[in-house]
Amino acid sequence: MTTSSLYDAYYFSHDCGRPYQRDEGWLTFFDQIAQRIIEQFEPKTVLDAGCAWGFLVEAFRNRGVEAYGVDISEYAIQNVHPDIKPYCWIGSITEPFPNKYDLITCIEILEHLPQKEAEKAIENLCTHSNEIVFSSTPFDNKEATHFNVHDPEYWAEQLARYGFYRDMEADLSYITSWAVRFVKTKRTSIRLVREYERKFWQLRKENFDLRQLSIETQDRLRQQDKQVQTFGVQVAALTAHVAEKEQSVQALTAKVAEKEQSVQALSAQVAEIESSKAWKLVTVIRKIRVWLIPKDSHRERLVKKVWHGMKKLGKRNTL
Repeated sequence: MTTSSLYDAYYFSHDCGRPYQRDEGWLTFFDQIAQRIIEQFEPKTVLDAGCAWGFLVEAFRNRGVEAYGVDISEYAIQNVHPDIKPYCWIGSITEPFPNKYDLITCIEILEHLPQKEAEKAIENLCTHSNEIVFSSTPFDNKEATHFNVHDPEYWAEQLARYGFYRDMEADLSYITSWAVRFVKTKRTSIRLVREYERKFWQLRKENFDLRQLSIETQDRLRQQDKQVQTFGVQVAALTAHVAEKEQSVQALTAKVAEKEQSVQALSAQVAEIESSKAWKLVTVIRKIRVWLIPKDSHRERLVKKVWHGMKKLGKRNTL
């Protein structure tokens, strides 16, 4: 099996993290990369080494950059958009390119090459441009076609052999966290030491500040945790108090229900009494009494006097 045949329909469907196809996600991703590279470095000509379906070439050309692409996969080049196909070709990045370019992009490609071929490709890239945007995964060893996975310092060493050094100020994290811009320059060891030390100090200071922020954040979280615990105790006490009040309310509700039952029983008794013949007779007698002896009338006063007199007489007889 040739290297080219490894990168077929199955590879692009299953081994790129998610299906590699012409969709909004991939087109947007590469368009943003092209935009940021143009804003940062202003290249006029670009070669995308390992261009796959030519999405990055297309994004550059849509923004007015004279871009080209090369890829070893026949299947990939067949899927390049018709408008971009004239600018992309099937080929190995270990073979000489037709021109020199302001910038060469090589994004997640060299880990797919055996070490000797990767070293040859680096020499070829460095021969055809003075600026290289480079990215190669430092840890994904599970992917079947990753024959040559290394840490970033390995690749930095390989490019340094041809006078290419990291651009300390370039932030390419929009590609990957390990992406680097390598620039060919005749820097003395003194200048290199100065630049690396400056960057090292910046990173160390940033790391120190982040650690301090982490400590301060942890302290604030501890204080908030204590407040939460105190609040939890208060809530538990309040909940117990509410439960106690609810029990009191339930007891009072039970008493009220009991009283209501008593009232209903008495009401039933009163209704029974009022519906009895005796009560009806009493009612008639009361009406007769009111008719014979009207309230506050002379008859009523006379009756009261006779009643009081009878009571007094009764007391004397008992003595």
